[in-house]
Amino acid sequence: MQIDVKNLRLEYADTVALDGLTLSLPSGGIHGLLGRNGSGKTSLLSILAGFRKQTSGEVLVNGEPVFENARIVRDIALIRESGDTVEGSEKVSEALRYADYLRPNWDADYAGVLLEKFEISAKSKLDSLSRGKQSAVGVMLGLASRAPLTMFDETYLGMDAPSRYLFYDEILQEYMSHPGRTFLLSTHLIDEVSRIFNRVTIIDRGRTLINEDIGTLLARGAALTGPAERVRELTMARRVIGERALGGTKSVMVYDDLDDALRTRARASGVTLEPLDLQDLFVYLTGPTGDGR
Repeated sequence: MQIDVKNLRLEYADTVALDGLTLSLPSGGIHGLLGRNGSGKTSLLSILAGFRKQTSGEVLVNGEPVFENARIVRDIALIRESGDTVEGSEKVSEALRYADYLRPNWDADYAGVLLEKFEISAKSKLDSLSRGKQSAVGVMLGLASRAPLTMFDETYLGMDAPSRYLFYDEILQEYMSHPGRTFLLSTHLIDEVSRIFNRVTIIDRGRTLINEDIGTLLARGAALTGPAERVRELTMARRVIGERALGGTKSVMVYDDLDDALRTRARASGVTLEPLDLQDLFVYLTGPTGDGR
């Protein structure tokens, strides 16, 4: 499902959670939503799911407004950290029954497979499960919903590493089997999950900082390290997002178009040019010298 957001603003009393945020996400794919605490990620997801009405701005999913639009909302699933399921005193089987009633594309067989993979009994009461197992129930409900737009807001934080990796593999397999399905994942576990992203959106202080295909994003980030003066000359016309110095050696992190001419000049100057991974890029872009601060 195509997502188009323009000049989105959300105010809570005296707090501005979203401040003119604009972005577009194409239909189909696994999209990462990154941001520091308080950046507005959860507020954005709540509006996209139709849980909350924006103060101003436009929010369209498949070209239609979301809030109080039953036709669109029925095809959107937002799974938050709490799991968004029935009361804790109810059994897992009741959560499955409710999902079957609520989700028009619900796949009960797939839900059963996921329960086995995450080692969860349908007879267990939700409040008897560990935090990790409760998170796994939420993940299962989102995956088996087969909702055209499925969003996870830090749902899997309580899960142990093997369970999280199982989730990542399942969401990748789901996308490969159903390429028209759109996933949006809000996460702080960037190193773990970045391998499955098709596109990444970084928001900071309620505004869009980056909205790029993952390949384009990573191709623009690099660290240039070498003699301080040579590094300064090579980066003075570049978009610098961070730097470190030790004696006469300097390392400068840039986010820019890294053409062959720059790489040739760097080699000739004795300066190494190394790519930055997604987590490093996120840290520098949202840090004190990045665009977001």
